[in-house]
Amino acid sequence: MNKRQLQKELARHEKLRECARAFGIVGDLTRLQICWLLCHHPELSVTGIADLLEKDVSLISHALRKLKEKGVVSGRREAKRVFYSLEKSSVSKLLKESFS
Repeated sequence: MNKRQLQKELARHEKLRECARAFGIVGDLTRLQICWLLCHHPELSVTGIADLLEKDVSLISHALRKLKEKGVVSGRREAKRVFYSLEKSSVSKLLKESFS
């Protein structure tokens, strides 16, 4: 394959762009720690994550909001608590493989 063909092939791979966006969002240590926790525990509350990481709930909420905006995590409300889990996506699969 010549250089031009390889460049065209790379440009067509939406998965590469998706991974670049996702890894950009998990490039922050707190967000990466949250992803690690969610890889090993199917669902955690905001306060549970904050407690485990010994960080303020507001910081964790902000990090989770960014992860949710990018489709890395999803949340479910139960009364006043919100529980988060990793979305089933190629990004979460990559994260799980990286963390195992």
